[in-house]
Amino acid sequence: MRSFLSLLLLLSIACTSCLKEPVDDGPGPGAGKGAYQFNWPGIADSAQAALGGSFYNSGGKYFNKNNAGDVTFNYWPNAHALDVLTDAYIRKNDEAIRTRMNDLLDGMKVKNGNTYINHFYDDMEWMTLACLRAYEATGDARYKTVAQELWNDIKGGWDDIWGGGIHWNKDKSKKYKNTPANAPACIIAARMYQVSRDPADLEWAKKIYEWEKATLVDPASGLVWDGINQDGSGTVNKDWKFTYNQGVFIGAGVELYKLTGETSYINDALKTANNALGGDFTQSNLVKDEGGGDGGLFKGILVRYLLLLITDGDLNSTDKTRFMSFLQQNAETLWLQGTSRPQIFFGPNWKAPVTTTDMTTQLSGVMLMEAMAKLSEN
Repeated sequence: MRSFLSLLLLLSIACTSCLKEPVDDGPGPGAGKGAYQFNWPGIADSAQAALGGSFYNSGGKYFNKNNAGDVTFNYWPNAHALDVLTDAYIRKNDEAIRTRMNDLLDGMKVKNGNTYINHFYDDMEWMTLACLRAYEATGDARYKTVAQELWNDIKGGWDDIWGGGIHWNKDKSKKYKNTPANAPACIIAARMYQVSRDPADLEWAKKIYEWEKATLVDPASGLVWDGINQDGSGTVNKDWKFTYNQGVFIGAGVELYKLTGETSYINDALKTANNALGGDFTQSNLVKDEGGGDGGLFKGILVRYLLLLITDGDLNSTDKTRFMSFLQQNAETLWLQGTSRPQIFFGPNWKAPVTTTDMTTQLSGVMLMEAMAKLSEN
């Protein structure tokens, strides 16, 4: 019996390690890319351990704003934290991770006033996407229920101002509609259709996509603009160029391509992805620094949907290799040059280590390492 209990203890320690202790804390001093063997699943485990160990608020069951003592709850980054935990759960099938996911689902509701409904449509969309992935990964109907509740509310953000589209938030008098409230909604509608097979969801996906493409995408380059009427002028703001807007439009194209088989969708995604690897969004072939706070999460979202394009986009070998190499270069640079040790913290500049960081920027780094762990499976 004693040996059996010892075995159970060892198994318990092993299954929770990716939440608590680094598995791979990185290269020794002076190691270069050629001298270091990248164990991407181990690196992803270490990144997850740092996220849980330095940001998770076990009393409140949510992730703190930063690792410097600010325990503020922010809704949309915590939705992405659920998405990142789902990445780890899919990879490891670890019940400790599933427990953390369930706790976060409960904690977010409490911290948001005992509801998942939010003033901002884009915030709710990130949570809906996270819940749909969690439902697909676990089969737990609670995630599906939350996703459906949010989706029903999100659809109320659509009206005919500017020819359609979903408002950024529920103060519709501002008449501000943007990519973060529309491209993710398109992905939601497509994925809801996969779950429900309700034709109305597919029609929503197509309708939102058509509005987004016609209103907020440069037809020549594929660059995705942020929004229309941000300053009250009724015009599109073409100066705000954010990485996450490129990512979610790529994701929308991939999802509709998967459902319809229409190559126009994947061609749109490819055009935007190719442009996203260019000068507006990269510096020396690394995704650009967009600061901390909300901006810290932007490039992680681009990474997530570049990964989806690679895995689900039916790309030719040349395109697939180019995007894989791009992610690999970013991940290797972040791990060798931009990671603080032994803490495993990530900052907004993937070539510069930090000692304190926001949860948003940490999440982007974890997303990148999970993307590489996924690609290393093939």
